[in-house]
Amino acid sequence: MSAPPAPSRPPSRPRLGVFKFASCDGCQLTLLDCEDELLGLADEWDIAHFPEASSAVASGPYDLSLVEGSVSTPEHLQRVRRVRAASRYLVTIGACATAGGVQALRNYAGIEEYLATVYARPDYIQSLAASTPIAAHVPVDFELRGCPIDRGQLLEVITAFLAGRKPAIPNHSVCFSCKRRGNVCVTVAHGVPCLGPVTHAGCGALCPTYGRGCYGCFGPADTTNLPALVPLMHRDGMDDADIARYLHTFNVTAFTAVEEEGPG
Repeated sequence: MSAPPAPSRPPSRPRLGVFKFASCDGCQLTLLDCEDELLGLADEWDIAHFPEASSAVASGPYDLSLVEGSVSTPEHLQRVRRVRAASRYLVTIGACATAGGVQALRNYAGIEEYLATVYARPDYIQSLAASTPIAAHVPVDFELRGCPIDRGQLLEVITAFLAGRKPAIPNHSVCFSCKRRGNVCVTVAHGVPCLGPVTHAGCGALCPTYGRGCYGCFGPADTTNLPALVPLMHRDGMDDADIARYLHTFNVTAFTAVEEEGPG
């Protein structure tokens, strides 16, 4: 009698890594907040490296790496290159990773002044002169914007890479989302300064829905005509310095690039 056939090995699952650089952890928490959907992802992906969720981490290679945070220290610069080398696909998540984040505001002043103000022993601190997005240092396969990112968009990106297709992330402005929600335009109706016309959709027009102007959390829309918006913001009581502060709060390097390039 012949021996029974050996049981077939289940096909290996693609491996997911989640990495943090200079950030507040909010975008990683968005993944944890997926809750029930996260259980489904765990069935399809081997979550090999995610220190925010588990201390049981494994080395690469990774089929998909999600990277949160900006490059702000010499150690970051070395580590992001190692992550890129170990990753088949690398996706940056959130304003810090895609545009330097709030911490990139320090790029407009000398780092020595900040170090002396914040730290009792600044000589112990190793920091780069500027806080920069991941794409300034390594190739990036997709950028998911937001501060923080949108939960539904994150699930779409992970699912798309699992299926081998392009993520279906909208490229229109927040104004489009306002129209879909039936919002009255806060700028037209109330004279409230709003970055919605030049900001990438993704938040569901959260601030305008509650009567506030958009703050640009999701960075510049793919087609951005900033010079056409500036006169409206002047009309609503903002000077050039106010507008610069408004633009540079969350997505410092992204909006700076739009200003330098002119109308999209």
